[in-house]
Amino acid sequence: MNISAELIGWYEANKRDLPWRNTTDAYIIWLSEIILQQTRVEQGLPYFERFADKYPTVSHFAAAPEDDILRLWQGLGYYSRGRNMLKTAQLVQQHYNGVFPTAYEQLIKLKGIGEYTAAAISSFSANEARAVVDGNVYRVLARYFGIDEPINSPKGKKLFQQLANEVLDHERPAQHNQAMMEFGAMLCKPKNPACGICPIRLGCVAFKTNATTSLPVKLKTVKVRKRYFNYLLITEGDKVLLNKRGETDIWANMYDLPLIETDGTVEPHKLFELPDVQQIYGNGIAIRNIEPEIKHVLTHQQLFIRFIVLNGQPEKLQPGWFYTKVDNLNKLAMPKRIFIFIKDFFNF
Repeated sequence: MNISAELIGWYEANKRDLPWRNTTDAYIIWLSEIILQQTRVEQGLPYFERFADKYPTVSHFAAAPEDDILRLWQGLGYYSRGRNMLKTAQLVQQHYNGVFPTAYEQLIKLKGIGEYTAAAISSFSANEARAVVDGNVYRVLARYFGIDEPINSPKGKKLFQQLANEVLDHERPAQHNQAMMEFGAMLCKPKNPACGICPIRLGCVAFKTNATTSLPVKLKTVKVRKRYFNYLLITEGDKVLLNKRGETDIWANMYDLPLIETDGTVEPHKLFELPDVQQIYGNGIAIRNIEPEIKHVLTHQQLFIRFIVLNGQPEKLQPGWFYTKVDNLNKLAMPKRIFIFIKDFFNF
């Protein structure tokens, strides 16, 4: 069975009509590929449309302030993608005169573009014969060929890339890559794959051996870190105290509230008895309201977040702290959890 021909035929009859599939513009394809990393199409599509509308060319993107990029990215997660995109756009503007490259060897050198993304952009924009291997492709190949080598092991990554190269249709690489990914997303899904209507099931090892639930194999390597964030809402008239985060932690360069991070859950009133906290807030602070703790899950971290509304002002403003008017809050890039709380609190 020619797996590529079968999947291209299936793709042409069943593909979703997505805007980035109607162009060979490498910039637009890059925009879609980065936005859709770790993101479902349904969630990413509105973001893609907003970015493409506001920044129709890579030159427009390169000229944007980082705050504007992060604000538009708000709620999508993995904010380093947005920051890396701005750096990439600036490099393209500087080194390629605003013309987004289409060659794999040029793309792979850009910030935030790995092997998969470089292969995707080069094949979709210039029909370069590069096989893409994303999560969907790993799953299709592992099941069809019955491969139980972990997809995230060094041996597995090399093996699956070689296999993807072997099945690639060199005459139609763009269609082939789109078909492989679309098939994995729509039919050969992680759970409850639609084997009954699968056009390649007769050649699929996992289907014949009832192994679809066990393939692909992935090593569990992520250690999850638990962190406890106590956010403080402090107001002064029509202003609220904010903090601009640094570059060395999650949500880099975004805005949040003054934070007390602890090793575990601490009773709110005891927070202000801690010596380091006392030095900043003194005795002129009173707790007005305490929100229930919420859990926010990131890829490598679990955050336990609590918002504490205070009366009074801190004795010392810390680096990065500043007061801003409530009217300005919806113009700043904040992590989604913080933005939701502030929006609800001030009702804007």
